[in-house]
Amino acid sequence: MEEAIELDSRYKTLKEEFSVPTFGSFGIPGDADTKTTYLCGNSLGLMPLAIRRAINDELDAWGERAVDSHFRHPGLDDGKTNWMDIDLPVIPLIKDIVGAQEDEVAIMGSLTANLNALMVAFYKPQGKRTKILFEKGSFPSDYYAIFNQLRLNSLDPQTDMIQMEPRKGEYTLRTQDIISQIESHSETLALVLLPGIQYYTGQLFDIEVITRVAKSHGIIIGWDLAHAVGNVPLKLHDWGVDFAVWCSYKYLNSGPGAISGIFVHSSHGTNEEDKYMPRLAGWWGNNASTRFKMMEFFDPIQGALGFRQSNPSVIDVVSVHASLKLFQEYGGIGKLREKSVALTRYLETLLKDSPYFNNTEYGFKILTPDDPEDRGAQLSLLFFPRTTDSTPGIMDDIHQFMTHRGVICDERRPDVIRIAPVPLYNTFQDVFHAVEVLNSAFDTKSPKSS
Repeated sequence: MEEAIELDSRYKTLKEEFSVPTFGSFGIPGDADTKTTYLCGNSLGLMPLAIRRAINDELDAWGERAVDSHFRHPGLDDGKTNWMDIDLPVIPLIKDIVGAQEDEVAIMGSLTANLNALMVAFYKPQGKRTKILFEKGSFPSDYYAIFNQLRLNSLDPQTDMIQMEPRKGEYTLRTQDIISQIESHSETLALVLLPGIQYYTGQLFDIEVITRVAKSHGIIIGWDLAHAVGNVPLKLHDWGVDFAVWCSYKYLNSGPGAISGIFVHSSHGTNEEDKYMPRLAGWWGNNASTRFKMMEFFDPIQGALGFRQSNPSVIDVVSVHASLKLFQEYGGIGKLREKSVALTRYLETLLKDSPYFNNTEYGFKILTPDDPEDRGAQLSLLFFPRTTDSTPGIMDDIHQFMTHRGVICDERRPDVIRIAPVPLYNTFQDVFHAVEVLNSAFDTKSPKSS
């Protein structure tokens, strides 16, 4: 524990800015006021305390001026924004997190709705180029979106989906294998769609290199950055990514199901030639100066804002805004990444010191890559014995033991637990305690102790 305390003295934490569940609020026996050790930000980030204030301010505006708050917000003198433009102050904050120009990002929709919308705009099968390359084992929502985009274009998912999977005996995809797939299918690929970070293994893909290879063959490439935004530094503009989508409820800590975001590279839709590219459209993507003239003429805003369809949820947007201010307060995504690498490395070191590490009879192994450049803030642990058709594995028991002792992380059935120390609010002492509890779980559940 001494090392954890010393490491915590080196790195800033904003834990006091977040609402951390307690044993009492979580329904765990013990001292009701004791805070849990929350290591589940890769699934749902903790609530910033500022969000409650931000939402209440907008509820007050609704109560005081109702519809007039769209144009005459009662809090203008205190820095509030008219609802007509409520999402615009978020743009300068999010652009730095994803490495974009201001005209390349928009706050809108939900993750999969945005993915579908951008696939409608960017997936244009023509001639031999009809196929979509993605990973086997991708998040199911991505699979469903790809499957049905093919069907909407009267194509056969059985022949036009190309799925990659790790080599036999491996858990993650090698960058060279992805490149080889792109190159071998370069004449038939219309789209490459990959996750920035694989949700199950925690692998961080080499977005820059993979994007460069796809673009060299004239292939459109998009990224699902649900687990990457707010987790690792990104340079979407410089890397030449065509489009990307993300959610804001994981590392961006904006609340369950909160409004999401998109990136559209400035090479698309920001010049007169591309301005009218076909897309799913609505009035919030139309020229703001003529929006309320109700004209039957679509004059899209240039850039990502032109892909918006409906006016955004005010409550959602101010939640994102309040959360992103904490990134700014910390010093930006680069500073957070420095701490994140140290936190995750410390977690890895403690796990590898466990007597149960790499024990495939009774123990666990780490699925996530060893190299910090190939991962974010998450380590995925595979537990043994594993689940079979006839017998349950050990993972459920281990997860339940940890939860009942206030260590909150998530499970991915049948045999994986994901542990994610988030640098904004997790500490090295959190990590030390979590591994202590994990080892105790094995000690208690061991066949030798029964």
